[in-house]
Amino acid sequence: MNHSKFVFSQIMELISHKRFQTLVNRHSGDYKVRDFSCWKQFLCMAFGQLTHRESISDTMMCLKANASKTYHLGIGDVVSLSTITRANESRSYLIYENLAKLLIKEAKQLYIEDDSLDVSLKSNVFAIDATTIDLCLSTFYWATFRTTKGGIKLHTQLNLKTAIPEFILFSNADVHDVNALDLIQFEANSFYIMDRGYVDYKRLYKIHQCEAFFITRAKDNMSYRRLYSHPKDVTNGVLYDQTIVLNNYYARKDYPEKMRRIKFYDAETGKMLIFLTNDVHLKATDIAQLYKHRWKIELFFKWIKQHLKIKSFWGHSENAVKTQVWIAVSVYVIVAIAKKKFMLKQSLYEILQILSISIFERMPINQLFQQTQLQYFKEQ
Repeated sequence: MNHSKFVFSQIMELISHKRFQTLVNRHSGDYKVRDFSCWKQFLCMAFGQLTHRESISDTMMCLKANASKTYHLGIGDVVSLSTITRANESRSYLIYENLAKLLIKEAKQLYIEDDSLDVSLKSNVFAIDATTIDLCLSTFYWATFRTTKGGIKLHTQLNLKTAIPEFILFSNADVHDVNALDLIQFEANSFYIMDRGYVDYKRLYKIHQCEAFFITRAKDNMSYRRLYSHPKDVTNGVLYDQTIVLNNYYARKDYPEKMRRIKFYDAETGKMLIFLTNDVHLKATDIAQLYKHRWKIELFFKWIKQHLKIKSFWGHSENAVKTQVWIAVSVYVIVAIAKKKFMLKQSLYEILQILSISIFERMPINQLFQQTQLQYFKEQ
């Protein structure tokens, strides 16, 4: 029974402490550490992110204000601001990167039967995109981007059926998005949804050779030749559905096979969209519907940046920034795991909002999320 445990502790218990300690030992995270272990560092950072603290000093102030409860949170005595700052600067971010990857692997198993798409499809469907996190170059001198601006880029492959990230890569902000395709392992029969910034015919052909499928948007200056047309469906927005080959010599050399070009009118947004894909079996309306689900990766970026306080970094070194982002990803996945393990019906965003004001509640989590409790929060 969890009647005596804080909600925060119940969430953190979803992480195997033994597996966490294995990662710490692998990277000597607790070497010559007396009291403030990597686990306590993780708990402090996760607490700050779950409760929407604005800074590391804000986090430590909140913990000190609740010093009588921190023992039961597993944190123990609240350390000084300088102690946690040094920990973020010096302890390898790889501990938290590997933790996030372990949690992602666990979440994938929990969500294996989930399918929130409107298209009946047994294959995996992934969105690939990147977001740039701006940094002040004078403070984050290592994050070169432009002459007067710094930044890092977060490249992500998101499973659109589960909303769980499968691949995450950090780079300098001046690295083009399309370079991430060189590091992704493409699965046969899976679909990869990308915006037009990823149109590189040599890389798209690599996806095709892996017997996987891509769906992207055609560039305006695309030179092609129509081979034949398929039946269109104007009432459902399909203005044409064509099989094409590329005209340009170098483009044709990079992608020598046929492709499918679909012009679609989205009645909801009033936009005209032109899709490119190597899939020849799905209906054109299904292709358009799969691309529409690409917004989920934008929601993931928004969720990570806004609700886990990535915009305000709590350290200046590359190690400190990556530590904070990987812990943010870990917290995102822990919430996703909690949603399954506690059989919660709310969205990840709603779960996070309720957790943020209930972290010191002493009640089972599934009881916290019952409708009577939700009504209580709405009235406050």
